[in-house]
Amino acid sequence: MKLNVPAHIASLIPYPPGKPLEELEREYGITGSIKLASNENALGPSPKAVAAIAANLAKLHRYPDGSCFYLANRLASHLGVDPAALVFGNGSNEIIGLLIDAFLTPGEEVITSHPTFLVYQKVVQARGGVNRVVALRDMRHDLEAILAEVTAKTRLIFLDNPNNPTGTVFGKEEFAAFLGRVPEGVIVVLDEAYVDFVAPAIRLDALDYINGKTLVVALRTFSKAYGLAGLRVGYGLMRPEMADYLHRVRQPFNVNQLAQIGALAALDDEEHYSNTLDMTRNGMAWLRAEIEGLGCRTYPSEANFFLVDVGRGREVFEAMLARGVIVRPMSAYGYPAYIRITVGLPAENQRLVTTLAATLQEIPR
Repeated sequence: MKLNVPAHIASLIPYPPGKPLEELEREYGITGSIKLASNENALGPSPKAVAAIAANLAKLHRYPDGSCFYLANRLASHLGVDPAALVFGNGSNEIIGLLIDAFLTPGEEVITSHPTFLVYQKVVQARGGVNRVVALRDMRHDLEAILAEVTAKTRLIFLDNPNNPTGTVFGKEEFAAFLGRVPEGVIVVLDEAYVDFVAPAIRLDALDYINGKTLVVALRTFSKAYGLAGLRVGYGLMRPEMADYLHRVRQPFNVNQLAQIGALAALDDEEHYSNTLDMTRNGMAWLRAEIEGLGCRTYPSEANFFLVDVGRGREVFEAMLARGVIVRPMSAYGYPAYIRITVGLPAENQRLVTTLAATLQEIPR
């Protein structure tokens, strides 16, 4: 039997999922491992979210609210926007797909950076679009080079701010100047998955741009600062007339019932949110100082993760994994000398530093 697959699908490389923690422990014969590789919230979910979810488990025979009515209204009040400006998805990943479905036709172009969040380019290719990729400059988005790549076929530009995997950001004046030169009709997507961790003094406010001259969409998520990665709930902020088109292409009931309930409760747990930010900032400062004391260069970051130059990233990753400490090697992103570390709980951070020190004795730079 011959399977006919379009060339742009046949050449698509799947997103590389990590193995379950239990499977890694079984393979390496270890127990009590810690995972500091996926930029998750080490504090876990909000206790209020857990309680709200537990209280609603008996309602799982009901379909979820297809409009996310209560979550939309509560979040709109929190942000000071019209609920019609919000589109919810199965993680902000789904909003990426909805934007491409709604505003890109096959053969048209999307500009992204490299390295960046891998999903942008994969979804563009899957939909028959053309990726135009611009290399980072000094590990930051090269906005000038991105503008130079714009053509008559450009429909969207994706900018993750902070960038994943580098954690770097661009400033307000830089972004305003960039937007002023973006041609009319091109949509600039500002992916703010890690925006909660950015120092307030340099943080962009996407709401300042949504209704400006240039078409701007902001992506945000409950996976990181709110600790609900396992529920997959994110949202896009945009002009209501743009949101209308996303609703036309999204699937009904795309955000599950427990995700809506958990996100609504987490949004009201200001203590857990504040504790997350404090833990992350304190942990980041401590980890960077300790790791630099081991002779490694760390890269400044405005997220809940950072890069470390260890010389031989894959070897260091494997050696640390064998000791039960899981970090992320960066060779797939074009940084073979680096590993990426997510800030954990204080005890996890201490174990990471101790493990890295022992590993570097075996695998010197």
